[in-house]
Amino acid sequence: MTRSAPLMLVCIILAPLSNNGFAQTYPTDDPVIREIWDLGMENSMTRELAHELMDVVGPRLYGSPGLTAAEDWVLGKYDAWGIEAEREEYGTWTGWESGILHVDMVEPRVTTLETELLAWSLGTDGLVEGDVALPPADLSSENVDEWLSTVRGKFVLMSAPELMCRADQELEANARPETVERLEADRRAVFMDWNTRLSALGGFSDRTSRLDSAGAAGYLTSRWSGGWGVNKVFSASSREAVSIDVSCEDYGLLTRLAESGHTPRLRVNAQAEFLGDVPTFNVIGQITGSELPNEYVLLGAHLDSWHAATGATDNGTGTITMLEAMRILKQAYPTPKRTILVGHWGGEELGTIGSSAFREDHPEVMEGLQVAFNQDNGTWRFERIEGQGFLASAEHLPKWMAPVPTEIASQVLLEVPGPQNNAGSDHTSFLCAEAPSFRFQSPYDEYRQYTWHTNRDTFDKIVFDDLAQNATLAAMMAYMASEDNVRVARTLTNLPLSQRTGQPRSWPTCRPARRSAN
Repeated sequence: MTRSAPLMLVCIILAPLSNNGFAQTYPTDDPVIREIWDLGMENSMTRELAHELMDVVGPRLYGSPGLTAAEDWVLGKYDAWGIEAEREEYGTWTGWESGILHVDMVEPRVTTLETELLAWSLGTDGLVEGDVALPPADLSSENVDEWLSTVRGKFVLMSAPELMCRADQELEANARPETVERLEADRRAVFMDWNTRLSALGGFSDRTSRLDSAGAAGYLTSRWSGGWGVNKVFSASSREAVSIDVSCEDYGLLTRLAESGHTPRLRVNAQAEFLGDVPTFNVIGQITGSELPNEYVLLGAHLDSWHAATGATDNGTGTITMLEAMRILKQAYPTPKRTILVGHWGGEELGTIGSSAFREDHPEVMEGLQVAFNQDNGTWRFERIEGQGFLASAEHLPKWMAPVPTEIASQVLLEVPGPQNNAGSDHTSFLCAEAPSFRFQSPYDEYRQYTWHTNRDTFDKIVFDDLAQNATLAAMMAYMASEDNVRVARTLTNLPLSQRTGQPRSWPTCRPARRSAN
């Protein structure tokens, strides 16, 4: 059944946090809420857990030994805390492991470049030297074969260079308006020019194929994230030659030298190994319900990450939030009314693969789901919980938030029933089945610019006061949802109008989980 309902915003503004540590104002005498606060805010383990996951285990690329090590680590924590947990296999993926990468420019002068290997790239056979090849300004379908005959053994520049590697907000704050306007116009012109050049090689999927056939030694790309020293680093499109991301600054250097006739020469040592098809898993933990064991509260966060950094805010902080929430709940609420599950999902970065597989493999959980809470972005405190288009969210979310100490609750906006913002993370794997699935949302702007899928997503970006608070709130919301005497109804609201069609957006539909790389 679908009903139309107005969007409601519930925002409780109360006293600010005391300057003297983690003070609290309890709106309830509930001893479980008080113990959750004590365990989560006064005796947090988030810093220790984050150090072990980010600094010791490190990157957790899908299909890599790093993700396997992270799964082992999570299982070890749950075992030590007396929480039942296991791996659930659901498919396979291309196994890959990277090692040392070193890229030096040796001509026209010597310097070491800041680089990252793209995921699932080939390595080199030891040290390889080659010149940098610049697609010429007049490259066209008429002369492309002639140019291709010159690229054998060379490292080809494949991205448009940035004219300035300075954050836009700093230009807007300090430069003349006409300077900002001119730089943006010049930037658009450079990108259009490069698109024209590379179009001579065909569509995106054809470019590396033609260069592979021509014997290129490797590919240099740069996907600047708009901030100081930050690139977004994804996967390789070639399986024939090494693919390397180069920092905004160094990529610009190589381009300018090539354009001026001072052709750069590189010396590259890249270690990488393909491991064949490897099994893929979710890690599922459980505290079994005492009264309603076949009804479920599901906490979730994806465990996999991209590989250029250590995945601290995407999604190490989400992982730690849910891991710590389960530790707290095991001590403060060991016999829940409903079963409390936690899912440490695999393959979110490749398209919510693990959580979608869980939905397909566990129809009993979907049928019995009271609510799911997922967390997938950033550091900073939770600022918003959206009802994701469920009419009953207006009844339950404020009720569950009511006993939360005001120092936390006053900072959280409840947006109910909600327009279904922020699609694309694991909560959508359950929304499509019309199962109540909500997202703990932290601020986005800095996350998108500086840590989301970048080479700077590391331990030092975590704000541990906020991480402790997030884990505490997750535990409190799980407790309240488990104890609620009323099941969350699945009545759907009409979603807002689509800007593209002018018609109400449709409810998301479930896509089959992709269970292999093939």
